[in-house]
Order: sequence, then C-alpha cells, then structure tokens
Amino acid sequence: MALTLFHHSFAISDLAVARKFYGEMLQCPEGRKLPGRADFNFFGHHIVAHLAPEEVVGNQGKKIGGTLATPLQHFGVVMTLADFKQTAARLEQMGATWINKPSVTQPGTVREQMLMTVSDDCGNAIEFKGLNNPTDVYAVKADEASAV
Repeated sequence: MALTLFHHSFAISDLAVARKFYGEMLQCPEGRKLPGRADFNFFGHHIVAHLAPEEVVGNQGKKIGGTLATPLQHFGVVMTLADFKQTAARLEQMGATWINKPSVTQPGTVREQMLMTVSDDCGNAIEFKGLNNPTDVYAVKADEASAV
C-alpha cells in the first residue's frame, strides 16, 4: 500500500498563537506560509490552520468521555507511550492550557492508554493518546464486538 497522509483543515482565532502552539510547543514543522493560514507537519500528517475566528467552535457543544470532559469536536494523534510522555512533559514545561491532564484510561484492557487533551488557545481541543502499540487503538473489546 502506498504511503498516505491524513489531512485536516480547521479554523483558528489567532495565527500567531497557532504558530506558537503547533510550531514551538508541539515542534511541528511549518510548511507553506500563505496569508491567513499556516500548514504544519502534525506528527507526520498535514494540518492547515485557517484564520477564521467566526468559524471557531471552542468549548461550545457536547462533551464526551465521562469524567474527562473532552469537547466532541477535537482532533489529535495516537503515539507510543514514550512519545506521549515526552510530549506531555514538553506541554507541561511550556505552560499548555490543559483540558484533561495526562491520565490512564481503559485500564486492564488491550486499549489501556494514556490520554491528555489541551487547548491550542485558538479555539480547538487537541487530544493525545499513548499506547504501548499505537495500532491497539483499533482493538475491539469483547463487549463491543456485538454492540450495534
């Protein structure tokens, strides 16, 4: 199979703040620089932050995750536990705006993972999942196999 990249385009409220969050805090290399937008290599995937404050959803809308109140509209990355821990330490050191601090979810299952969610301070929730084997994110628990 040929290499494929995920692409995500989203609204932000402030281009300089987006460059600081994605470029400096997350160390995502910036690609094309066009007026009103910034392209980033987001952990190997292509994201485009468009300056469109009127389109930003922010914290409005439904939350998911029970005790972890992650906004329904979010995006993120699934990574190894080692990369997760490095990213969490960098976010903490650089003063990220936490929605959910790092915690363990789904303990004792094949999908046991570390999970954290931060705000990009431009109106978007970014979620990070850390697993021993990132492809375990697709694993199906026995009680989910028959759920419709």
